[in-house]
Amino acid sequence: MSAEEREAARSMMQKAELGRTPDEQRAGFDELFASRPLGDDVKVVERTLGGVPALDVHVDGADADGVILYLHGGSYVVGSARTGANLAAPLSRRSGVPAVSLDYRLAPEHPFPAGIHDALAAYRELVESGQRVVIVGDSAGGGLGLATMIAARAEGLALPAGAVLLSPWTDVSLKSPSMDSRGDDDPLFSRANMAESAEFYLGGTSPQNELASPVFADLKGLPPLLVQVGTAEILLDDSLRLVARAAEQDVDVSLDVIAGAPHVFQYFAGAMAEADEALDHAATFIKTRLAAG
Repeated sequence: MSAEEREAARSMMQKAELGRTPDEQRAGFDELFASRPLGDDVKVVERTLGGVPALDVHVDGADADGVILYLHGGSYVVGSARTGANLAAPLSRRSGVPAVSLDYRLAPEHPFPAGIHDALAAYRELVESGQRVVIVGDSAGGGLGLATMIAARAEGLALPAGAVLLSPWTDVSLKSPSMDSRGDDDPLFSRANMAESAEFYLGGTSPQNELASPVFADLKGLPPLLVQVGTAEILLDDSLRLVARAAEQDVDVSLDVIAGAPHVFQYFAGAMAEADEALDHAATFIKTRLAAG
């Protein structure tokens, strides 16, 4: 896709307004994402997983062994299992692997570590039922996915077959250089609104806590990771730092960097060739990891 077409994609986004209440933020986010069509081949069914509300995302023909545990984005403040289904469904369709999207608790009503407790409880039920799991998360959901694996390792649970992290937010201390250097390029986020979300999420916890900012964690022993990120986002270095740290600690890690692409550019599938290619790569990774035994 040309630079002009990528610029057109970025122009469809606008920076989040500061000072809105969490309820106002959620209403705006849901208006954009909670009713996006999933396709005539998709049915969502409410369920609980580890006592946590979730949606089974049934895509016709997606009946391969294993399951995608999808953790939605939204800066730990907005989003839902239904907004997560917008990416869980195409990944399920492309991979043939069933998906479940989790409705973990949100800040500030439920600050750190409530979301991690929910994701770990859901993951535990899947593992203890004999399921092979690939964790997928976007933005805050990517950070949550990493934290879930670290928490699962600490509890002695079997780790997932792999994880796909889409523009993950891995450092809520906001120390990544791109938080400032990419501020003019990012059509969606600024340091100020990320700081607002981080304050909501942390609830007084240190941002250096490895489960809040898993870029600081010991990653040894984690399963293979696939990280995808665009260069037009202030979270670029959250991905680059994570990948470097994972490689230094002998974790198998793959990185897709798309020049000029905005945050979670995979939402532009069907309109941006790179978004479709990224989802295809992620689906291949999911299938390969689950087939690895």
